Amino acid sequence: MKTRTNNIFTVVLAALVMVAFTSCSAVKNANNKQKGGVIGAAGGAVLGAIIGNNVGKGGNGELGAVIGGVVGGAAGVIIGNKMDKQAKKIEEEVPGAEVKRVDDAIVVTFEDGSGSGVHFATNKYNVDADSQQTLNKLIAVFKEYPDTDIMVVGHTDSSGDDAYNMTLSKNRANAVTNYITSNGISAGRLTTNWFGETKPLHDNGTAAGRAKNRRVNVAIVPNEKMINDAKQEAQ
Repeated sequence: MKTRTNNIFTVVLAALVMVAFTSCSAVKNANNKQKGGVIGAAGGAVLGAIIGNNVGKGGNGELGAVIGGVVGGAAGVIIGNKMDKQAKKIEEEVPGAEVKRVDDAIVVTFEDGSGSGVHFATNKYNVDADSQQTLNKLIAVFKEYPDTDIMVVGHTDSSGDDAYNMTLSKNRANAVTNYITSNGISAGRLTTNWFGETKPLHDNGTAAGRAKNRRVNVAIVPNEKMINDAKQEAQ
């Protein structure tokens, strides 16, 4: 599994290099739905948005397969428009969420230090009442936009043993996934992954940084139906 994970990261890093070389003023100034048509299949930056810039161990190694590539051309513009609308809806409906449009995906990040959203008590992974309220609003958006797949990714700060943190991040990600599927979202739309303390986005040397690293990401990507429908519409 470690070899497979490393191979995925190699492919993704190569894709990111391709994105860098395709960057131009038209792409930099384009909105998200336009980027779908300009960048084409050179996508993959969504992986960096989910796990951060540090490559290391952890997770179940399926991220690259789930994310896929960016759909280009007119179909990419159609998909980008749909995902833009869904991202805007999440921003309006879900408190405590940082919403980013990356390639064809939407990346939603909940940090323990946000004061609201989805968070966990120290060493705990149960979804508390406040987190349930946030997830209920996110689930309502999932139901409104059914032609997407959802990936939940768990992280921890660096406090404690590496192996313990890996298990804790797994339990937190699974807790969120289970809550989503128990509230009307098909399990077939969900994939769960976890990285323990290996993917910090903030400084673990400070209390504020550690709080932000105790995070859960939710990535939303077009499913096969959305992609096929967009290609037919583009024709």
